[in-house]
Amino acid sequence: RYDAGKDGFIDLMELKLMMEKLGAPQTHLGLKNMIKEVDEDLDSKLSFREFLLIFRKAAAGELQEDSGLHALARLSEIDVSTEGVKGAKSFFEAKVQAIHDASRFEEEIKAEQEEKKKQAEELKQRKAAFRELQSTFKQ
Repeated sequence: RYDAGKDGFIDLMELKLMMEKLGAPQTHLGLKNMIKEVDEDLDSKLSFREFLLIFRKAAAGELQEDSGLHALARLSEIDVSTEGVKGAKSFFEAKVQAIHDASRFEEEIKAEQEEKKKQAEELKQRKAAFRELQSTFKQ
């Protein structure tokens, strides 16, 4: 939803936009610190795994009360008593759909790779057939 670049990561500007839309805008330095706190691979952007780490740390009480990550976790959690089961249901359905979309994308890539292998094999067979035919004319 907030991955404007559709690259599977949340970068600094996407995080800024997300925090603004959630009603908890952060300073540039605050945003950098948010990413730095969970950026395991030090690429200065959040992967899905790192994004989930925010919520694990929040559940374990490892986030400072005044941190942007704490605000994000608090704003993003689903309170079933106020949202009802439908709110939780739509949240998890969206997560499942995102996983399904990623899986479908991987399947498309594999199918494309298989098609390229098939075309390369056909080309190889045509070349071999041509060489064989060519050798009969040389005799």
